This record gives sequence, C-alpha cells and structure tokens, in this order.
Amino acid sequence: MIAKRTFLALVLMGMLFCIPGINAQVNTENQGDTRPSVINEPNDAFGAKVLFVDFGIINDVQDLKITNAIELFYRRKISDKFSIQVPVRTGMAHFRGELNNEHFSSIDATLLYRFGDPAGSLLPYVMLGGGIILENFSDILPQAPVGAGVSYKVAENAFINIQGEARLGLEDFRNNLVLGIGLMHRLGKRIPDRDKDGVPDETDPCPDDAGPIELRGCPDTDGDKVPDNFDDCPTEIGTPELNGCPDKDSDGVADKDDDCPDVAGLAEFNGCPDTDGDGIPDKDDECPNEAGKAENNGCPDLDRDGDGIPDDQDQCPDEAGTAATQGCPDSDGDGVADHEDRCPDLPGDFGGCPDTDGDGIIDPDDTCPDQAGLINNKGCPELNEEEKQLLNFAMRAVQFNTGRAELKPESFPVLDQIKGIMDRYPGYKLTISGHTDSVGDEETNEVLSRERAKSCYQYLVSQGVPPERLAFQGFGEARPIATNRTSQGRRLNRRVEFDLSLE
Repeated sequence: MIAKRTFLALVLMGMLFCIPGINAQVNTENQGDTRPSVINEPNDAFGAKVLFVDFGIINDVQDLKITNAIELFYRRKISDKFSIQVPVRTGMAHFRGELNNEHFSSIDATLLYRFGDPAGSLLPYVMLGGGIILENFSDILPQAPVGAGVSYKVAENAFINIQGEARLGLEDFRNNLVLGIGLMHRLGKRIPDRDKDGVPDETDPCPDDAGPIELRGCPDTDGDKVPDNFDDCPTEIGTPELNGCPDKDSDGVADKDDDCPDVAGLAEFNGCPDTDGDGIPDKDDECPNEAGKAENNGCPDLDRDGDGIPDDQDQCPDEAGTAATQGCPDSDGDGVADHEDRCPDLPGDFGGCPDTDGDGIIDPDDTCPDQAGLINNKGCPELNEEEKQLLNFAMRAVQFNTGRAELKPESFPVLDQIKGIMDRYPGYKLTISGHTDSVGDEETNEVLSRERAKSCYQYLVSQGVPPERLAFQGFGEARPIATNRTSQGRRLNRRVEFDLSLE
C-alpha cells in the first residue's frame, strides 16, 4: 500500500515538475514560429476520466487504500491560454477512522492555464480552483484543487487527458491526491487554414505560406516584422520605414542606397554626414569641422571668434554665437541673442522667454508659471464659485472647543478641502484670521483668536501644505461682522476666515 501511494505521489510531482520541460520541448520544436494564437480552435470540450483517489499519503495516514471514482467534465476556452473547467465526480473513498468505503460526490469550478503551441499535439497545463464534496449523501465540505495535466491529441478533436491534483480540505484529514486518466472531445470544426499558421484562408493574403498572425499570415524570412511580399530586402533584417532593408548607421538611408553606410548622415547627401552643416558632405569637405563655402572647398572665411560666421557677417565678431543670432551668443539656444533676451538662460518663444503654461504671460511676469491663468490675475487662475463658497463656508464650519484653540474633529474634513484648494492653486498664499465675540477680556480674546488661527495653520502644515504659503493672525473682537448684542451676532463673530491671495 505504501508503494502505491508513493507511486501516486511521484506521478503528481512528476507532472508538476515536467510541465516546464514539456513546454520547453514544444517551444523548441516550434522555434521561429511567432504565432501568438490559433484563432480558429473550437471553444467547447467534454470529457470523462477514471480517477485514483488517495486520502492517506497527504494526511500522513499509512493504512488507507487508494480508491476509484469517475469524472465527467465540461471545458470552455476563454482565451488562447486560459480555460474554465467544471468536473463532476462520484466514487468511493477511504477516510481516516472509517473501515468501509465511503461514497462521495463533488463538483468544482477550475481555471486552467495552458502552455505551448495551441495547434500542437501536446497541450500541458496547470490548474487551480474551488469546489464542494458531498460525503455519504449528508456532509458537504469545501475543497480547493490545485494541480497540472496534459492532453495528447490522437485525432482532429480527440485527446487523451491525464490530470493530477492535490485537493485541500478545510476539515482535518480531508486533503487528498487524485490522478485521472480519460478522453476529451472538442466540439466544432476548424476553419480552413492550408498553411496552418493560425490565420484562416479567407483572410490570409498568403494562404500557402505560413506566417505570423500579426502579419496576417504572410511569411517574414528575416524576422524584421515586414512580410516578404513587401520586403525589399527579405533576407536581411531591416526596418518598416525602409521597406525591410537594413540601415547599419541608423540615418534613415538604406545601406543599399547609402554612400557612407558606416557613418550616420543625411538623406540629401545619400547618407553621408555634413559635420559642420555647410552643405558640403564631409567626404568632399576640406574643412569638415568648420563651416565654409563651396568655393573654398568647405573652408570658412576669416572668423576671429571661431563660430563659423565670417567676421564681415558677424554682429559679435569677438564672441562666439550662432547663425540664427547673426554671430552673437545665445546661451539658451532659443534663437534670441543674449543681449536681447530677457531670459538668456531659459529657452522661450516670446522674446526669448518661455510661457510654460501657455496662458499668454511669459514666465518672468507670471505668478503661476506652471498653471494657465488670466492676465488680470497675474497669470494665475481664478477660484471657481464653488471654491469661493467653500472658503466662505469654512469660516462658519471650522469649530473649536469652547474657550479653547483645540479643533473639533468635524473641522478636519473642511480643512482637508481647503488643503485640496491649495494643491490646485499652487500660486496662491493663504492667510488665516481668527476672530472672537466681545465676551470676556479683550486681550484674552486676541490671544485666543490667534491661537485658533494657528491651530488651523498647524493642521494644514501637517497635511503637507508648505509653511511659506501660509500665514495666520488673530484680531480678537476688533473686527465684528455682526452685533455682539445678540447670541446670533456673537455666534457669527466667532469665526476663522480663510483668504487666498496672490503676491
């Protein structure tokens, strides 16, 4: 009995460890085949298996016999790699503590992942899932199967199926090993595909020559993703831009048309470089590193600052510059000479300055250079009406414990919304002003109002608002907005105001 259980365990372990090897073998046999799928494979399959069930070895029980069961299953392909399977089983089992065979039935739902070429004869897979088992027509217990299997094609849609699994139960001594052997039949017929490349003949421009699906079934001898029927160099790896021909120096000129195939150049010079940009290719230029004239065989006229611009055309003959700035320096390379550039170290299209946010206000004049805004608002966006109402609401919604500066928890969501406004408007600064009613000592009220404003300040800093964007102050009872003669007026005067502003 120990030998039988050992054999069953070895079969299960061997299937699990051999799946990668089988997969590697399948891939080796199909080396060079770039087919990602077989799109005309039938989706549905049915099958039946004989099962060998062992509740002993996995539960470390030595005297339980291996029993048998039968299985019927339905399998549905959901993608090229994944399928779902529903097996229904019935049979006998030996459980620990039981002397006679016990009847069981089960139903599962499992997910299968398939390896290798789906058009091949050998289809290995791994699986996992969940299910329930009914023992002696009374006890229903959950189980989780995990395992591996392989299907071997014996006819167009017929397969021998072998599957091993370990089933994990939640109850003690209900783990078990199962090995199943049987037949599987796929339903449906394949669409004609003469070259067996996974592309049906009716949509395959090359129905007699196998090719990858991404190239609509046409062959690609050199593997450069350009089908041979469109490849000017079908035996050399090239690029789609050059109709499949190689470009060794990556200059956009195919080697077969390139006068300088080992050096990147320009199409206008048949792939040869013009290092100094003087319109004369290096191979014909006596001064390839200095811009010159054709009549000088590519060499320049007198040029004191060595910027490639003859002194008689150079507005800054003693300072190296660019042709775009008539020989004057342009530190940021934006085409505006430094002496005319308000932003000589930052490239820009507006008098040499950038407008990062594209709001029509150049960055030096824009308080919010990274956020599009209005000219009359210093380049910053205006708060929308909803956000203005939130700030006004916060004045009444932020609450403190009576006579203290400690924030009540219901104030935190309001302050979090103010923090959100600060995040959306990084150019603004926030001033927090505390106010009280006239009840009590005036000096004490001023201190209390300042401490309450400070509590709001500290909370916003703790939530990530930079301190330099915040300020707080306390006015005590000095700035009432209502009469202090009524309780309603005093309630309105006890407030914290939040004012967003631009410097």
